[in-house]
Amino acid sequence: MDPEALVEALRGTMDPNLREAAEQQLNEGHTQVNFLSTLLRVTMSDQLDLPVRQAGVIYLKNMITQHWSDGDGSSTETHVNNIPDEDRQFIRDNIVEAIIHSPERIRVQLTTCIHHMIKHDYPGKWTTIVDKIGFYLQSDNSAGWLGILLCLYQLVKNYEYKKPEERQPLVAAMHIFMPMLKDRFIQLLPDHSSDSVLIQKQIFKILYALFQYNLPLELINRQNLTEWMEILKTVVDRDVPPETMQIDEDERPDLPWWKCKKWALHILARLFERYGSPGNTTKEYAEFAELFLKEYAVAAQQVLLKVLYQYKEKHYVAPRVLQQTLNYINQGIAHALTWKNLKPHIQGIIQDVVFPLMCYTDSDEELWQEDPYEYIRMKFDVFEDFISPTTAAQTLLFTSCNKRKEVLQKTMGFCYQILTDPTSDPRKKDGALHMIGSLAEILLKKKIYKDQMEFMLQNHVFPLFRSELGYMRARACWVLHYFCEVKFKSDQNLQNALELTRLCLINDNEMPVKVEAAIALQVLISNQDKAKEYITPFIRPVMQALLHIVRETENDDLTNVIQKMICEYSEEVTPIAVEMTQHLAMTFNQVIQTGPDEEGGDDKAVTAMGILNTIDTLLSVVEDHKEITQQLEGICLQVIGTVLQQHVLEFYEEILSLAHSLTCQQVSPQMWQLLPLVYDVFQQDGFDYFTDMMPLLHNYVTVDTDTLLSDTKYLEVIYNMCKKILSGEPGEDPECHAAKLLEVIILQCKGRGIDQVVPLFVTTALERLTREVKTSELRTMCLQVAIAALYYSPPLLLNTLENLRFPNNTEPITNHFITQWLKDVDCFLGLHDRKMCILGLCALMDLEHRPQVVNQVASQLLPAAILLFGGLKRAYACRAEHENEDEDDDEDGEEDDENGKFFGGGVCCCFKLCVDISTLVPCDVALKLVSFTSNTAELGSDEDDIDEEGQEYLEMLAKQAGEDGDDEDWEEDDAEETALEGYTTAVDDEDNLVDEYQIFKAILQNIQTRDPAWYQALTQALDEEQGKQLQDIGTLADQRRAAHESKMIEKHGGYKFNAPVVPSTFNFGGTAPGMN
Repeated sequence: MDPEALVEALRGTMDPNLREAAEQQLNEGHTQVNFLSTLLRVTMSDQLDLPVRQAGVIYLKNMITQHWSDGDGSSTETHVNNIPDEDRQFIRDNIVEAIIHSPERIRVQLTTCIHHMIKHDYPGKWTTIVDKIGFYLQSDNSAGWLGILLCLYQLVKNYEYKKPEERQPLVAAMHIFMPMLKDRFIQLLPDHSSDSVLIQKQIFKILYALFQYNLPLELINRQNLTEWMEILKTVVDRDVPPETMQIDEDERPDLPWWKCKKWALHILARLFERYGSPGNTTKEYAEFAELFLKEYAVAAQQVLLKVLYQYKEKHYVAPRVLQQTLNYINQGIAHALTWKNLKPHIQGIIQDVVFPLMCYTDSDEELWQEDPYEYIRMKFDVFEDFISPTTAAQTLLFTSCNKRKEVLQKTMGFCYQILTDPTSDPRKKDGALHMIGSLAEILLKKKIYKDQMEFMLQNHVFPLFRSELGYMRARACWVLHYFCEVKFKSDQNLQNALELTRLCLINDNEMPVKVEAAIALQVLISNQDKAKEYITPFIRPVMQALLHIVRETENDDLTNVIQKMICEYSEEVTPIAVEMTQHLAMTFNQVIQTGPDEEGGDDKAVTAMGILNTIDTLLSVVEDHKEITQQLEGICLQVIGTVLQQHVLEFYEEILSLAHSLTCQQVSPQMWQLLPLVYDVFQQDGFDYFTDMMPLLHNYVTVDTDTLLSDTKYLEVIYNMCKKILSGEPGEDPECHAAKLLEVIILQCKGRGIDQVVPLFVTTALERLTREVKTSELRTMCLQVAIAALYYSPPLLLNTLENLRFPNNTEPITNHFITQWLKDVDCFLGLHDRKMCILGLCALMDLEHRPQVVNQVASQLLPAAILLFGGLKRAYACRAEHENEDEDDDEDGEEDDENGKFFGGGVCCCFKLCVDISTLVPCDVALKLVSFTSNTAELGSDEDDIDEEGQEYLEMLAKQAGEDGDDEDWEEDDAEETALEGYTTAVDDEDNLVDEYQIFKAILQNIQTRDPAWYQALTQALDEEQGKQLQDIGTLADQRRAAHESKMIEKHGGYKFNAPVVPSTFNFGGTAPGMN
């Protein structure tokens, strides 16, 4: 396409009347040679108006992000829309210059392009990018520096999360660039202009991405570290131009001077926290940590103390600068060297920095009044906590009071003085209570304080429930929340706490107060033995209030509160379950009206998931009440239908879980009507949700087998799904699930006349083994489908195998199957898989008309069975041990209630989701958070806090990251149940007669009598130890039979009845007692 036509087409995309034709023209032209080259030229042209260039660069970005990978060999598919090599080379040759010379709006899109190009081409196809970056970095033309730094940033970002051994191409490049960056920074330092500081900020961003998860020690020596530390301290310490004070305070953090300080502090805090804390790092950083602490940590801390002094003196400090400063100071508390320097200042920091940050502010008041729902969202946003100076202040307060002597006593004295002064400003009282609540975990463990906390609540918190100030009533609820583990000596005080909180929840007219009251009430009920009984008469209005607040606020924390309340009051909730579910369903429909791209969409999605989980909890509570469950089913089906028909993918997991809950006891006709809808979703949205569908599909097969077999379309739908999974490339986990489902159908329908479909199942499973299989799990699962068919009907399987032909395989499938099975016998793990393997071997041995291959492997059959029985014995012992542990947990579960650990104290409000944080943040951050709640030993002034457990944990993670996932040590865990074992069948029913020990013994005895020559072939190769093991299996079979009889007698009220008899002959092809 010539440049003029291309420009006109791009211009046409901005005109609604011409857009469709213009986009068609672009789509037709984009596979032509030189199309993308011309597009880049248009984007770079200063002669064209900006909107056309923007349209061009967006089209270019979409093409590169979608199709640049086509040429790197990472995809097996052949793409029609590939980018010609001539265009690729032109773009590689010119994109760096395009980034350097483009205006910011164009540059943003081009940096995304270069990121994808580096990802797929560096270092293999594009080593010249390093030469180009080096050339422009050394150039005296400062106009190109920011653009080239953006290119280097994309190079570093591509390696940010990779393992150290995968970062060598980057480290090699940074050997060249690090000295250049340092020299360029030193040159720029005297220039405080906006342009200069923007370039400085970009250099810091490159360093942070380079250091964030791995510190390449080969790039660092004492000299350059000293120079970089001086640069960092200089940037943190230098004044921001006074004219910036004229800018609105909300906009100041985005100014380059404050952003540059923020990134300098990011680096300092990260270096200290991850690499510079002796005793808290992995081994490779031990030497660096000693050097950093002794040579640099105190000097940097001095500069940061100056930042805190400026804040104390009411000078403006950007919030993120303050937050990172507090994070660095917090790290210094644990080390004697930095603590010695910090100790004289700590009380001043707590009183003049931490305390003001923890008080209710003008901006809080403004938000509360203007938008209380946004106030609630902000206060409960865990991501907000990670950038909040208030959270950093709380963490610093907790660490200093936890780790260092006298700090707690002085802090409590300071807070007590404020609380007891009748003239204290209410906002100061709020701050004092905020501090005390943040220290709840420490206070409740120290004898000197824990006995006083009840009086503190009685005298200083209960009265606040009558305050005219909404934020003080909210704080009163918040403090009760954090002191929910207080041992109340007075029942009256506990009743007061509950009554005041309950009335706040139901009657208060300020929504933030209601939210705090809801959480406080729930944790009090969970942690105080007598609380549940007191609230029982009020459960209906309490639940109604909670439902109302969830609908009003769409707050996810409250859906968790409702779930826990449902579990606490399962009996009381049952009569109002229908009303609650209707309310939740309406709230869900309201919440999902917001699309995921709208503001707050992510928060609403989390809330919607919480609502679905709450409905699921309700279903589990009323599962024994058939008539209520039937009423809930109709409501739930409307919700399920809405999600599936609108293809709201992010809720598939939850609604499929709901459908599973609705089918655990029975499958109604309405739930069978859902199956075709689920199938439609599967066909449209591909493989991604098959594992989520599996529990529901399993219920269709096992809970209502009669209906499944009453109409061929049901079995056909389920088989088609499994076949599509096993013949596609969805990944081996979904494939394991599909094979498992085929096995479940065969076992569930034994004796039910599905002979016509079993060969299809076997063929689909064994065909999968003709393609590459990476894991033993998938291989054994596919073999198990055939083993299940052997158990179902040996003649049917053998006939299927004889008639089966795979391309490029002349060997009979029967031989191949049995050989592979015996080769993999040690890969069958857990209970069910080993049991099926033994039942399959029994069927093989019991054959009267044996294929030749079975005779050939005769000597391998009993050793394989003995091996499996050994594993089975461990698996049964493991299950019994887990069952005993579960019983023990039920007895003392009160002590370990999950609420107690996190709602009973903790560092601050941000830790209300501490359990989930570890999945959201790097492991070292999560480890640091958790370590606060685990270690309460105070340190002497000359002692360091050595986190040995944390260090071991980091070592373990580092080791795991370096391993390639081999299963060398798997034997230690082979007694555990497998992931798919939860999908049970009739074979796994403990009350049935399919006992593999008894069947094995009966068959061997039968063979010995019926066919001595075959028995001789089976046993002649056994050594003495194996012979003993065989006898032990026989003894265990008798014991299991006796135990089963005893259990049956007990189950039938102690009356004697005819014990089941294991037959002396056992025909796997026919029907046997208990085997139908």
